[in-house]
Parts: sequence; structure tokens; C-alpha cells
Amino acid sequence: MCYTHILVATDLAEDCHPVLERANAIAERFDCMLSFLHVVEPMSVAFGADVPMDLSLLQEQQTEQAREKLEAFTAGFPRITPDHCHLRVGQPKHEIHEMAREQKVDLIVVGSHGRHGLALLLGSTTNDVLSKAPCDVLAVALNKQETEDTE
Repeated sequence: MCYTHILVATDLAEDCHPVLERANAIAERFDCMLSFLHVVEPMSVAFGADVPMDLSLLQEQQTEQAREKLEAFTAGFPRITPDHCHLRVGQPKHEIHEMAREQKVDLIVVGSHGRHGLALLLGSTTNDVLSKAPCDVLAVALNKQETEDTE
């Protein structure tokens, strides 16, 4: 199979660099477009809708910090141009699926921490993306070295 447009969706955590590296390698191999997406969850989700204060300033600050981190995170990857770097506010699974449909993406690359127990029961963004993705999804194992070291 030959991919034409890959979407990397990540939370910008330090351990997510392998996700971008893997996607970049695939993009180079197939000479395809590479886009990057980070989704900032609304503050109202974190604090609940009943917070008796205006969260808009905090939301703006959080979004601006994410934008700066996004630029730094993708700086070493010339295949990702500024017009292919996206920052959205919303629920990650919905925004990732929407971006994939809008941009006619044929592969979504995400990281997977391989959580167990309660986190597995409650679900994760990776599981959510996998369940209704409009295209192929590659889940890159994160913290694999730590897992191998403890075995």
C-alpha cells in the first residue's frame, strides 16, 4: 500500500518523539505529505462546566503554550511545514477524525503507552482513534525500552 497523506496526532509529551520519527520515516519512504495535529482539551472539560469563573484567559494561555511547544516539537522535521501544523481545541478523538476526513488523510499515526488496568477500562485517546478512524491507524509503542528493561 502507498500512503499519500499521513497525520501525526500527539499530546506533545517528551516520550512522543518516536511517533513523529516513525511517521517521518514512512512519509520519506512513500514521498507523501505529513501533517501534525495537537488537540487542546477545553478547560471546561478539565474543571467541569459549573466552575463559577471565566476560563477563557486560562484557555488562551494553554493554547498559546501548546502552539509554542508544537513549533519546537516539529522544528527538526522539514517535511512538516507551518501550513501542515495544526492546533485545535476540542475532544481529541473527534478532532483527529475530523482532521483526517478534511485533509483526506490515509494514515493516522499515534502513540500508545500500552496502559493496563483502570486506564484500559476507561479507554484512551489511541483506542478512541482506532475505533472509528476513517483510514488506517498506526499506534507506535511508547516507553518500549522501559518495558524491556524491567522484564
